[in-house]
This record gives sequence, C-alpha cells and structure tokens, in this order.
Amino acid sequence: MIVNHSAFDALHADAAAPSSWVVRWSHLVTPGGVVLDVACGHGRHARWFHQQNHPVVLVDRAQAAIESIAIPAPACEAVVADIENGPWPFAGRQFDAVVIANYLWRPLMPTLLASLAPGGVLIYETFAQGNETVGKPSRLDFLLRPGELLETCRTLRIVAFEEGFLEGPNGEKPRFVQRIAAVRKAMDATHSGGVLPATASSPPRYPLC
Repeated sequence: MIVNHSAFDALHADAAAPSSWVVRWSHLVTPGGVVLDVACGHGRHARWFHQQNHPVVLVDRAQAAIESIAIPAPACEAVVADIENGPWPFAGRQFDAVVIANYLWRPLMPTLLASLAPGGVLIYETFAQGNETVGKPSRLDFLLRPGELLETCRTLRIVAFEEGFLEGPNGEKPRFVQRIAAVRKAMDATHSGGVLPATASSPPRYPLC
C-alpha cells in the first residue's frame, strides 16, 4: 500500500470493519494458511482472518496499535518494526497470503512479492492518483499511478483488479483506489483454498464471488 506512515497516521486508525475487497478475495487463501498483515494498524484484517481460522503475522511501527490487537499466541505473531527505515523483520520467510490496505512504500514491493509462498495470495488495496482532488493522502509519492499495481504484479496470476473512485459507503471518505488479488504460481497441485488445482487438461480455477 502506498503511503508513508507519517502521511497516514490519521487514516491508519482503521475502521473496525475489514475492507470488503479483502473479505471478497480471502477465499483464495489456503485453509489454515498463515496470513501476513503489513502495516496492520489496529488489526481489522488480522482479527477477521483469525476468525476464519488463519494464523496471522502482523507488523506495524506503532507499539500502541500492535498492543491493541487482542489475538492470543500462538495464533498471532506481532512484530513492531519500522519497515521503511529498518530491516525487513521476516527475512527468508514466506506466507500463504500477504494483505495490505491503505499503505504504500514502493521500495518494499519486491520484498512483499518475494514473501509469497508458492500458491500464495496477494490482496492489496490502496489510494490512487486522483485522490489528491478529494482528500488525503494527496502527495503523488503516496498515490498509485494508473495501472501501477498491474505492472508491479506482472509475475503473478492476476485474478481481479479494479481502479476507480469509491463514493465512500458506510461513512467512509470518498477516495480513488487501486486494488488487486493475485496469486503466485504454485509449484504443484497441493495448494487449494477455494481454488480448484490444475490438471493436465485444465488450468486452476479461481472462483469469482
């Protein structure tokens, strides 16, 4: 997600409800698979995946935010780290899903893609150019360029992509967004969330719901 924390602290306070985009595509994650929630804030997505019986790994720079997420160990691994200015705290590890919402730090993108296990799912939603006309973030450094997520994820299997304007339902602010659900190719047919594995005669099927 594309925002420097300093620009996003107010927005990062997170509504309690998880993103509808994250919920919609979460069925692609392997049942029981480990979900990495990047820049997790107060844990709206972490709590939702925990309720779906996924172990969760969380990272955020804000100690208070991390401490507010009441998910017990061993179902939750919570890490306080500055992922923009410090080392990546999960070096060498891969996850069944990487989830990012309302956060963008372009130098980290190759690391996030490398953190997907074979068959792993990237679910990403953040602000896009045009948002400067309706509110914050407004700096172009923190807004996705047209089609940028598609280009960034070109090595993955794109299941869904949207780019456009949201009026702001349920009390949310109007915003311009890009959002994507993409899967790293599995090395074999053992991975299946809501996904029917490939056979010799047919490709994998990613249910659209």
